[in-house]
Amino acid sequence: MTELDKLFDENNTDPITLYNEAGEAVSFEQIAIIPQNEQVYAILRPVLPMEGLGEDEALVFVVTEVGDEEGLVLVDDDDIIDAVFEVY
Repeated sequence: MTELDKLFDENNTDPITLYNEAGEAVSFEQIAIIPQNEQVYAILRPVLPMEGLGEDEALVFVVTEVGDEEGLVLVDDDDIIDAVFEVY
């Protein structure tokens, strides 16, 4: 099962594992999936503490083409992040 399969599986309780820029695995708890403006966003919270992120904070990722397949990319546009959290 791919990480996107886990993300969209309503019965999945396993963490979503993504890789940071250094190639290190980071596990996330899924909070929500938000379809908005012809995009699909995922709100994910790190399982372990992450530098610069509070315990109760989460990150927004967009489902998009990564190479030849779909993947999750961190959103860094504050307007998009605010809009996704507003819908949540």
